[in-house]
Amino acid sequence: MYSILSQDIMYLPGVGPKKKEMLSKELGITTWYDLLQHYPYKYVDRTHIYPINELSGTLPFVQIKGRILSFDEFSMGGRKKRVVAHFSDGCGVVDLVWFRGAQYIYKTYKIGVEYIVFGKPTVYQGRYQFAHPEIEPADNLQLGQMGMQPYYHTSDKMKDHGMTSRNIEKLTRTLIDKLPESCIPETLPPFITESLHLIPREEAFRTIHYPQSIDRLQRAQVRLKFEELFFVQLNILRYASDHRRKYRGNIFAHVGKEFNDFYHHNLPFPLTGAQKRVMHEIRDDMKSGRQMNRLLQGDVGSGKTLVALMSMLIAIDNGYQACIMAPTEILAEQHLATIREFLHGMDIRCELLTGVVKGKKRREVLEGLKNGEVKILAGTHAIIEDTVQFARLGLAVVDEQHRFGVEQRARLWSKAENPPHILVMTATPIPRTLAMTIYGDLDVSVIDELPPGRKPIMTVHKYDTQTTSLYNGIRQQIRQGQQAYIVFPLIKESEKSDLKNLEEGYETLREVFPEFKLSKIHGQMKSKEKEEEMARFVKGETQILVATTVIEVGVNVPNASVMVILDAQRFGLSQLHQLRGRVGRGAKQSYCILVTHYKLADESRKRIDIMCGTNDGFEIAEADLKLRGPGDLEGTQQSGIAFDLKIADIARDGQIVQLARNEAQKIIDADPGCQSPQNAILWNRLKELRRTNINWAAIS
Repeated sequence: MYSILSQDIMYLPGVGPKKKEMLSKELGITTWYDLLQHYPYKYVDRTHIYPINELSGTLPFVQIKGRILSFDEFSMGGRKKRVVAHFSDGCGVVDLVWFRGAQYIYKTYKIGVEYIVFGKPTVYQGRYQFAHPEIEPADNLQLGQMGMQPYYHTSDKMKDHGMTSRNIEKLTRTLIDKLPESCIPETLPPFITESLHLIPREEAFRTIHYPQSIDRLQRAQVRLKFEELFFVQLNILRYASDHRRKYRGNIFAHVGKEFNDFYHHNLPFPLTGAQKRVMHEIRDDMKSGRQMNRLLQGDVGSGKTLVALMSMLIAIDNGYQACIMAPTEILAEQHLATIREFLHGMDIRCELLTGVVKGKKRREVLEGLKNGEVKILAGTHAIIEDTVQFARLGLAVVDEQHRFGVEQRARLWSKAENPPHILVMTATPIPRTLAMTIYGDLDVSVIDELPPGRKPIMTVHKYDTQTTSLYNGIRQQIRQGQQAYIVFPLIKESEKSDLKNLEEGYETLREVFPEFKLSKIHGQMKSKEKEEEMARFVKGETQILVATTVIEVGVNVPNASVMVILDAQRFGLSQLHQLRGRVGRGAKQSYCILVTHYKLADESRKRIDIMCGTNDGFEIAEADLKLRGPGDLEGTQQSGIAFDLKIADIARDGQIVQLARNEAQKIIDADPGCQSPQNAILWNRLKELRRTNINWAAIS
């Protein structure tokens, strides 16, 4: 980092030991450069003065200019007082209101002095008022302060200690005033900045904190967003390029007997166009001579497992073994059962390896893997244990990849002389711009078409006052031989009140449905208990499964046709879609009922409306990204990447993501070895970024 910007934040005038500790703990700001990168989250135009007679309760923050006419004071009970200043600009009168700090107010603000007042107007008892407004003497305000005022994120703890956005603004102004010219080095070469018409980096930093116009602000934002996204893309693409050069893949030159026998005799239904396209992409990878690293996206029921199995058969036809690794024992068992059903009548040995496979059976499986007799292995983390040795592992399929850690996936590579081909499957649709950023070094295949004949899940919204009709609907479905999920919102497993809600809800449901058997699953149960309860439901021993979101991943219960999600407003779109995907796996019509309170926040109502309006997982994922941002999306935080963009927004900056990707790809294509002198500035910058120390194989 650059010497002056590396200075401890304590050495900035206005920052003492207490502020230093607060900035560090609450915002992660420890150096001058950190403060420079704490960008404003919004700006308010301070150039316009509103006449009081033009105010409206729908206006955002506004400025008015005038004088205090008089003060009034009202008791609020006990020693609390409400202070009201009557303020006029000659066109009208408003009230400035404070609920604390009376002594400070009387001492600071004087009758007859002209002030600029800034705040949000609201209506109280037929009169406009500003609660706790910002007030400055009119002749004190400098021209710069009358421009675009930045607003900075702070925490509640900081506000309690008097560190507001305005304090951060003052510190940032102090910092920028202290920085000498040309102290912020450029990180992009001229051929990029000139071709894309990007402003210099130093100008962007100064402007982002104190823009003089909207146009200059937008140019600063584009410059800094592009830089941030460009280096993420460059890092990903550089890793992918290095990986392709270093790791040669096993060449699966031909499609043989096993694949053809399956395709002509065992294929349960004709492949969709999307499945055929994806199989061609996988086939091209497998015969290319480079290791396949492919992300296979597809909604629930789109036929990902069938594509994975056909890929395994290609490996077997070329003398190799294949494995599929799942996040839970019950899901691994279901994969094995599905694969054996698909391969019925074919002489291919398929086995299971999980924590419950012990003793003689475990020894037989391990021996079969070692001598090559076991061709397909389904399992959990047990697959990557040191005792597991394959004769010739050629393909590893990883299901629901975000449930596995970085090292676990990497250890799959040690199971073969050459790294096996990797196929990562996920039923969590990932928006294109997010996939490009997080999974940028994987080739992406998408199954965006469901097999014909599947009935779309009907999603309806009910209020929690409509429980009678809800319960009657569930009862009717179960009497027809179906099963139902009822999901309670346990967002954080430590929230005792939520767990209590589930326990009480379970007892209530037992009273409501005395004629049926119920299972119960929540995150505080031991893994074995959860597996046993889930197994009872899968076998049809219980008709209703009461659960938290622990049922999101993967279990296939074709007989389950009803998904009820209580307090659905507390779930994100991605979670709601994943939960809905637990039903709709059989031939009968399935239903998803979203139950909420009558009063819903606008964003909650948007989520419910989106869910009721579409079953398309990719459409939902794009909407989820826009509503929540990338940091909250399931899977991104577990992906192995420190996903921490300071200013860019993957959802809203899609065009800049694509532009950054294109420019980074040009660099890698022209200079894969990073040798060109004109690119030295880029490689030097990459070395400075801590992000380069991450094992980018994590994604694979």
